[in-house]
Parts: sequence; structure tokens; C-alpha cells
Amino acid sequence: MRSYAVTDYAVLFRELAIPRLVGTSNHQRVRETLKRELIARGFTVEEHVFSGRPARALIGAPRIVSGTNLIARRPSDRPTARPPVWLVAHYDSKGQPISMAMRLLGFAALLIGLLVVLLVPLLGIALLALGTGIALLNRVNDISPGALDNATALVAVFMAIDQLPAGALVGVIFPDAEEYGLVGARALALERRDLFSQSSVINLDSLDDTGRATAFVHRPGRFGVAVAHAVNARRWRWLPVIVDGIALGRVARECVTIMKGNWRTMRVVHRPHDSIARLRLDGAAHVAAGLARVLRAG
Repeated sequence: MRSYAVTDYAVLFRELAIPRLVGTSNHQRVRETLKRELIARGFTVEEHVFSGRPARALIGAPRIVSGTNLIARRPSDRPTARPPVWLVAHYDSKGQPISMAMRLLGFAALLIGLLVVLLVPLLGIALLALGTGIALLNRVNDISPGALDNATALVAVFMAIDQLPAGALVGVIFPDAEEYGLVGARALALERRDLFSQSSVINLDSLDDTGRATAFVHRPGRFGVAVAHAVNARRWRWLPVIVDGIALGRVARECVTIMKGNWRTMRVVHRPHDSIARLRLDGAAHVAAGLARVLRAG
């Protein structure tokens, strides 16, 4: 295990928490920073280049998104061996004119409007109009530093690794273009599914200092249950959020996404004030410590 001070993680956090929409110079800079940190910890890093279509609901997105997933493993006497556990956290960011909280309200308005439009036409039409209006504001920009989403999770991955023995059988994947609709994770599931079939995937996404941890269980398994228990997380089989675990859970032996926060957290995501100024990395440290305990126990 290597020894790192809190200030080391704070410096890394500042390097990572900058606007980094896929394809920008900041995006490339953050990728190089992650490679540097992985190599310093004894990992070999593979770049998985991909292209794919972004989610149709995103206004202003390009027709095709190209990105680079980072796949990191420690050298082994068995080159074909796959780590039994992958720690995953996407490294791109995006900004939007409206917060995740507002988008969830818009989604709820559309859903309720569809359910009631035949019973109470005026109310249903009003809700559908409200939901549609919110959806039309769902435009992509590059104004959010993405400190919470998802620089906190990137730092938590390194915090967890640094609490493990050097020979721990764990790999790291930093998917790209998550913010365009899981494009990088979908490419991994399609083109590199061999990496996951016998492995557990622990996906980290947005670890706020406040609020309780949440475990979004995509494919249940013993390891995911242990991690959820270690970080005192509520477990859910469905949530109205889009995370890389949805795509990776289809090909992994087991898969869970760990998040941490509350309603105020959702008001910050993808907004300009998602910056380092509001975070101490307490949430990242809490999740990393629990994850490391489970990994050490095997």
C-alpha cells in the first residue's frame, strides 16, 4: 500500500474537476492525468477507442461521439487473466441549462401526464406541455466543472486502490462519453465483453459529502451486497438515473453502482456550481474506505 496525504487527493481533485466535455482539450488533459496516476500505481493502461451515437434526448449533441475508454490492469504472470473486480468511474463531464433535479421533474410530469390525460384531459395536457418544455431545455454545453459528477468518483477509485496491497487483484476502468448516453460503456459491453463475464463491477458515480449512499443494483451478487453494506447504502433495483452500470451489468457477473447524495445533490449536477468549492471529499473517502475493506477481505 502506498501512503497519500489528504492534500495529495485535493491536488488531484483540482486537476480533474475542470469542464471536460468529450473532444475538448480539457477532456484530453484529464485523460492524461488519469493515465499518469494509474501508471504511478503500477498499472498498465490500455486505450479503447470507440465511436457511437449519443442519446437522442440530448439536444445539441453531435450525431457521432468518439472517445477513449481507459482499461487498467497490473502486470500478471497470466496475460489472459481478468481481474475478479473492476472499479469503474466515468471521466467525462457535461453542462446543461437545467439541473438533474429539474430533468427528473420533467420526466415525472411527462409520465403522470400520459397516465392522466384520458381521465383528466386538461391536467394531462398541462403536465405533458410542462414535461416537453423541460425536455427541450436538455441541451449539452461545457460549462460544468463536474466536481461531483464525476471527479469525486475518480478520486475515490484512487483512494480505494491506495488502501490495498500492491498485489490486489483489482482492475480499473474509466469509461468515456457517459454523459452522452453511456456511449463508452455500451462500446465496452459490445466490443470487450470478455473483460466482464467472470468479474464483479463496482461503478462509482457522484459521491457527495452529504446524504446517504445508494446502491443501484444492476445485477445482484455477493460482492455488491458486501460493498453496499460496507458503505451503509440503501439498495435499489431501479432508479430514474442513467449510469454506466446499466450497460456493464448486462455483461458482468454482478454489477452495482454506488452513489451518495440527496435532493440538493441533484440540483447541482451538470450545473456551473458543481465545483470543488462545495466539496471536501468526505463522501469519496467514506465510499473508498468501505470498498477497500471489502476488497481486502476478498
